[in-house]
Amino acid sequence: MTLFIRDHLPLFFVYFIQLAIIMFIFWLDGYEHFVTMFYACFLSTCLFIGYLFYRYVTNKSFYKRLSTPLASLQDLKIEQQSAPLPESLERFQKQQIQHYKQELFTYKHKQDHQIQFINQWVHQMKTPISVIHLMIEDLEDILRESIDEELDRLRKGLELVLYSSRLETFERDFHVETIHLYELLRTLTSQQKSLFIRNRVYPEIVIDPSIKITSDEKWLTFVLSQLVTNAVRYTVDKGKTIVFKARKVEGHTLLEVIDQGVGIPKSDMARVFDPYFTGENGRNFQESTGMGLYLVKQICDKLGHHVEMESEINSGTIVRIVF
Repeated sequence: MTLFIRDHLPLFFVYFIQLAIIMFIFWLDGYEHFVTMFYACFLSTCLFIGYLFYRYVTNKSFYKRLSTPLASLQDLKIEQQSAPLPESLERFQKQQIQHYKQELFTYKHKQDHQIQFINQWVHQMKTPISVIHLMIEDLEDILRESIDEELDRLRKGLELVLYSSRLETFERDFHVETIHLYELLRTLTSQQKSLFIRNRVYPEIVIDPSIKITSDEKWLTFVLSQLVTNAVRYTVDKGKTIVFKARKVEGHTLLEVIDQGVGIPKSDMARVFDPYFTGENGRNFQESTGMGLYLVKQICDKLGHHVEMESEINSGTIVRIVF
């Protein structure tokens, strides 16, 4: 009703102005029967109100639809009426929705094709990396370690690309299972042993072997790998440890990854999970991409886990995952 009145305010204004002009013209012409003039104005106003009532009844659902916020595209449909304006608007909306869905389908098809290409490309790149790794086994220790370090960076970069592309289709590649947290971390630290040895940083697992969690092992392994990589990367002093702790709190399981690295400035803490944000440390450590913690947060949200972080400059960082 409010929208209807606002839409017809100019008509109200014009109508009463023209009534006043007509009465003024009659008065200038010497017509002094004011009762007759007012009666004529009253009849004209009644006709005007009748016209407005007809307009409101025939366009009621149209104005109601325009006044109600949309919840989905299906809500765009207007009730069938004989008024030309709602009918024309409904035809226009149907055409608009059809074009929108067509464009959406086209973009989705392109995105799926791109994701498929990236996945295939990443898997193809893993093969030459494995071959190069075998080929350097007979080289001198210093040269082999140097090449192996670069291969490890390539491997982690490819995993970052792969999991980033799979994030949009997370539901297609999701399997919930019960996981022994201690065994998962032992396997993970074993896989990352070259990273620990190369940087002279050592893992310490302080977890009760009986603790179990419910999650997706593959996605969770990637999350923990990103946390381990960050913890090692930002631990500049040799001989430091990265501690994995877990405990039960009010029906939840808390896993903490604690490093003794450079820490994160307070000014950067609010944005550490933003995509491509590297912060102050990113200027000092050129390998930072700003995507690791972003993917950690996105994956944990999709898995139903909560991730939070505490940090202090020159003292280290604690990343906590709540299962």
